[in-house]
Amino acid sequence: MTVVRKTSVSTNPLTGGGRATAPLLVPPRPTAKVSQQAEQPKQRPSNEKSVPDPSSSTLTLPSPFEVFEYQRDVLERTILFFDTLRRRANNMLEHEDAGLPPLLNFKYEMLLDARLFERPANYALLRITEVGEDCWDDCVDLNKPPVIVLDPRAGHGPGIGGFKRDSEVGVALHTGHPVYFVVFFPEPCPHQTLVDVLAALRRFAEAVAARHSGRAPVLYGNCQAGWAATLLAAHCPDKIGPTVLNGSPLSYWEGEPGANPLRLMGGFVGGVWLTHFLADLNRNRFDGAWLVQNFETLKPGNAVWDKYANLFTKIDSESDRFLDFERWWNGFYRLSGEEIVSIVEDLFVGNRLEQGEIRIDEHCTIDLKKITCPLIIFASYGDNITPPHQALGWVPAIYKSTEALKKAGQRIVYLTNPHIGHLGIFVSASVARFEHRAIIENLQEIEALVPGLYEMKIDNPTGNPECERDQYSVRFEPRNVEDLHFDYPRAAFQRVQKVSEFNEAIYRSFVSPWVKAIANPWLSEAMQWLHPMRTKTYLWSERFVPWMGAFAVLADAVSKDRHAIRDDHPLMAQERKLIAEISGFWESARKLRDAAQERAFTNMYGE
Repeated sequence: MTVVRKTSVSTNPLTGGGRATAPLLVPPRPTAKVSQQAEQPKQRPSNEKSVPDPSSSTLTLPSPFEVFEYQRDVLERTILFFDTLRRRANNMLEHEDAGLPPLLNFKYEMLLDARLFERPANYALLRITEVGEDCWDDCVDLNKPPVIVLDPRAGHGPGIGGFKRDSEVGVALHTGHPVYFVVFFPEPCPHQTLVDVLAALRRFAEAVAARHSGRAPVLYGNCQAGWAATLLAAHCPDKIGPTVLNGSPLSYWEGEPGANPLRLMGGFVGGVWLTHFLADLNRNRFDGAWLVQNFETLKPGNAVWDKYANLFTKIDSESDRFLDFERWWNGFYRLSGEEIVSIVEDLFVGNRLEQGEIRIDEHCTIDLKKITCPLIIFASYGDNITPPHQALGWVPAIYKSTEALKKAGQRIVYLTNPHIGHLGIFVSASVARFEHRAIIENLQEIEALVPGLYEMKIDNPTGNPECERDQYSVRFEPRNVEDLHFDYPRAAFQRVQKVSEFNEAIYRSFVSPWVKAIANPWLSEAMQWLHPMRTKTYLWSERFVPWMGAFAVLADAVSKDRHAIRDDHPLMAQERKLIAEISGFWESARKLRDAAQERAFTNMYGE
């Protein structure tokens, strides 16, 4: 649990340093070494049992039989490891062949298909009818408001909010709420725009409300879908209920130096023109694999080493979990050129959302002050994609003081986690069973709060995320908007914005027409299947490398007569030490790279 502390030297409630301020609103970054995994959930190899310390001078040499045991175990794990990579490749190709259907762990019926709307968009509204063995009629309390879960459209397909039973969908249904889910299809509609998507989401919200006697639905937005839900709440303030924003960036220039390098990328490539170029080459479609590749470069050690080392070390227990997640992680969806250019230009590079400059049409722009429904913001210090800076920094930009927030009649509640990674906010079973359940179960209390800013604190003496409702308590502690102040080089990012606008004007006028002229279906297909995010996965399939089929036979034989060694085997301690040292090397290299990027960015765009 976080602790509110008084300080006499901090002006930044996240990083500290500066003049004297009021009590901290959010806890400082944990000093203990914790996982900040953003690309996908993982577990570092750990010595849960007592094992010999390989560095100890009293460590005895393993016996010849122990050496033989370890060598046999390594050989068997190697066979199972490469067979898992083969199965992952086959899963990816089968998923592509099936048309990339949403990977949802529940049954549903489609209510609305936005591809058929007057302003078509590749979205659809589903009604959840069953989760596991629990059906809608057995779980739903019609007196509770409906919940609409929106998944992020940021390169992957839908499903992360309902990836498994212990998920946002499962928790909402099991607490008695009627649940609806917004999905999208692999291909965008021709020339689809963010305005078209917003219009589709508005019709979805109206349809859900109509099915529940006009009661405004609760919006549950993950990452990109969080700021989409924010746009909807600002555009249709009278049609939306409490809105939950999970790991959702609204202040794109905010961040901590050396910890959040993704916000700097626009400056290094000269702004939005490169994104526009890639969309033009692909016939006005932007491949989501590029976005996923950006996520992986944030933590290269995990992408090339940690997740595979974890799989190899725990091959007997991790294989199925690894395959389930990788099926979703390697299913890449596309966005229209108009969408991705608008997202990068207006949001990530331009930071125009908090400035009220996102235009819906010639008569309407998005103003976050128009949001009247309660906002619940869930962020994590382990999230290096959307840190608390980006999730909360917009509040003082919109409301200059706590009094201004109260006069607007708005209620903003935030909740932080000390270490969970970006995707863990959505997929972690323990987070779903605890934080998300606490949010859902306390919606009435949140709506009853008087206007103001609050931190949601959860006290759970049992330490059990599955504890009963009366075994944990929730309180909402008032906070001051004035203390939500994060220092960042605003002038530098404004220069990036101007450079981006200049480059985009040149590209749009003189280069884009020629790129569109040479774009063709063959080039588009080649760009898709030769993308490194795909080739590094599907080339392990026997469809491309026939001898990989041998691992299927060998793995079957090994599984029938597995000789796994015990966890406290002396050579396992040596293996874990080597893995940890290599992980440490990759982490040190990442920190050096990020520090160099920060210095380069400052030299290019700083004062």
